[in-house]
Amino acid sequence: MRFYFAPLEGISGYVYRNAYHKYFGQVDKYFIPFIMPNQFGHLSSREKNDILPEHNEGMYAVPQILTSSAEDFIGTAQKLKTYGYEEVNLNLGCPSKTVVTKGRGSGFLAYPDKLDCFLEEIFRKTDMKISIKTRIGKESPEEFERLLDIYNQYPLEELIIHPRLQTDMYKNTPNWDVFGEALGKCKSQVCYNGDIFTVGDYERFTQKFPEVECVMLGRGILSNPGLVCTIRKGTPLEKETLKAFHDQVYGEYQTVLSGAKTILFKMKEMWFYMGPVFTNYEKYVKKIRKSEKLSVYEDVVERLFVEQEIYINE
Repeated sequence: MRFYFAPLEGISGYVYRNAYHKYFGQVDKYFIPFIMPNQFGHLSSREKNDILPEHNEGMYAVPQILTSSAEDFIGTAQKLKTYGYEEVNLNLGCPSKTVVTKGRGSGFLAYPDKLDCFLEEIFRKTDMKISIKTRIGKESPEEFERLLDIYNQYPLEELIIHPRLQTDMYKNTPNWDVFGEALGKCKSQVCYNGDIFTVGDYERFTQKFPEVECVMLGRGILSNPGLVCTIRKGTPLEKETLKAFHDQVYGEYQTVLSGAKTILFKMKEMWFYMGPVFTNYEKYVKKIRKSEKLSVYEDVVERLFVEQEIYINE
């Protein structure tokens, strides 16, 4: 089985990725949170930092592009190629309303004819591998039959399927029936994405779909950074390793970000997912969420690591 790290905007940037790769690794591809081309054709400082080769050393990193403009996609892909990238990923999965209302991400799925024309142009004019991360439709699972017919017309590097609708956001459960049907019809390699948070989740998935050779994890890794190591090697998440991982992320944010408020915002996002990996975590995470000074944050985190133990719900 191959494992991919999903792109999660605002969280899985290069600081997090590098610390994760150092202390946990075991991931075959890291997908960089999306680049959204702007009218000037420039990368934002966040986007540039995320894709710099020196910020992705030792890992296979794939930049993701979020756009419904073929011209913008092609121009961005060409720019990424100058940085040494050989593969780009098209985001057709983001369910955010601000993205969807502009016809991007999973909002693009509502316009299959436009999507078909878009794909025809980018595959004709882009000299790079192109993979797609998609949901199964905007409002109805019946939409995916038409979408899959479109995808099958193009030489995708792979199709990463998150079997939810845009309207589901991250609620309800992934539609394994639609995913199973797609497996039998898709002409390209298929990767699964959606709600694998534990070893038990992974085992249930592989029992249902033993033919699938690739899984993408996002929130599952954020919730338990040791998950892939446990799946692959049977090694449990160790508190000392998690502490070293945390300290590198925190230390690096202090170096590259300015102001306690900005640093704490990033760390609070991280603990939103990671907190439940500890016993009796609630009061500590609540204090982390309320902390306004780095010294207060550091004290709460230190006590959490000293006073509580790792607890993984399988």
